Amino acid sequence: MLDNQNFIEHVFVIIPMLNEQESIGLVLDDLPPVAEVIVVDNGSTDSGAEIAASKGATVLHEPQRGYGKACLTGIEHVAKNVTDPDHAIVVFIDGDYSDHPDELPMLVKKIADEEYDFVIGSRATGNREKGAMHFQALFGNWLACSLMRLFWGAKFTDLGPFRAIKFQSLMDLEMQDENFGWTIEMQIKAVQNSLKITEIPVSYRRRVGVSKISGTVSGTIRAGYKILWTIFRYRFMP
Repeated sequence: MLDNQNFIEHVFVIIPMLNEQESIGLVLDDLPPVAEVIVVDNGSTDSGAEIAASKGATVLHEPQRGYGKACLTGIEHVAKNVTDPDHAIVVFIDGDYSDHPDELPMLVKKIADEEYDFVIGSRATGNREKGAMHFQALFGNWLACSLMRLFWGAKFTDLGPFRAIKFQSLMDLEMQDENFGWTIEMQIKAVQNSLKITEIPVSYRRRVGVSKISGTVSGTIRAGYKILWTIFRYRFMP
């Protein structure tokens, strides 16, 4: 069973961040106590890194832009510092305050108490604030999840960034994508590796600031292309 001590000892939170000075403090304030919070500054030009450090987070600087690259840098840090890899859990959450950090225990309990390997927070089935997700994000999620169901029988409803996974399972996935294909690569590989997977509904609100992906035309096009390319790559390429 999960208790406060297990949180402190075994849970590592990775937060990729790019110019989130208005929101990163809110995210960190709402997180429950964990072993370590790692904020990966992905080339910010604002004071987000200083704010995160002042809140007690470990701040890493990854100058190569890319959501996946920032996550990979965070994973490398955890791998070097984890003391009990067999029980460690890694949680990913964005730094824009769209997810509710205080809901982290719900995801982790599925792993600690019910022995799941991988838990995705689903915005599609949760309490989503009106306007929190643009149409292009909703459609992209639906299309990606439909294709994963068609090709692998995977019953996903979302590519939500708020997710928890056993550390050892994460290492077994050998994640590679350095940008927009990160979340779907993890989900495809989790199915291919026969992980015990579940989704739980999570709350979702309008983010602070403008999304770097769905909030711009170029970001939407690049993300959509990469997600589809990743799906077809893992389905049809050796």
